[in-house]
Amino acid sequence: MKKQVLLLLAVCTISFGYAQKMKVVNGNFDFIKDQKEINVEFVYDNMKLFKKNLTNEEYMAERSAKLEEDSRGKGERWKKSWIGSREIIYAPKFLELMNRYLEKDHGVYFAENLKDAKYTLVVETVWVYPGWNAAVMRQPAKVSTLLKFVETANKDNVVLEITSKNAPGNKFGGTFSNEDRLGEGYAKTGKSLAKLVLKKAFK
Repeated sequence: MKKQVLLLLAVCTISFGYAQKMKVVNGNFDFIKDQKEINVEFVYDNMKLFKKNLTNEEYMAERSAKLEEDSRGKGERWKKSWIGSREIIYAPKFLELMNRYLEKDHGVYFAENLKDAKYTLVVETVWVYPGWNAAVMRQPAKVSTLLKFVETANKDNVVLEITSKNAPGNKFGGTFSNEDRLGEGYAKTGKSLAKLVLKKAFK
């Protein structure tokens, strides 16, 4: 019985022992409450992975090579899934949570390709850790981003800049998909940012 309790505590520690840190670097939130829509762009150009700070290219080469050893063609299929998850999972998860908190009650709609919006939110992925799931024990994904609100017509003009570190990602009951866990990290980032906007812009 004692061993079971210790194992449960270990699982809880591994699964939930990470806290997201969100910090306002510069700017303020005053401009948001007057907007009806805000354009969103997702950037992955300088993303790093794991403690080794692998580039995305290094990680893809390493991971796909291992999968090819298991089954020919598996690595190439994974590459397509890995890149495709940005549009299929990550961006939709983030936007869903932003709009859940800000569109209905405050009428501020966040979406991609809103070219006429005065402001653009640039979601730049800085670092990710996909986590893992071994059934009995698991570790959530972690997503760190730089969130910049800029003028759409002049993106050098940053009106608000926020760092978000180690947003945890894991589905209830767990998932064996790295992409799904990371998607929950983006959802957590969107939720935390939306709540921060609510607190600062609509207080």
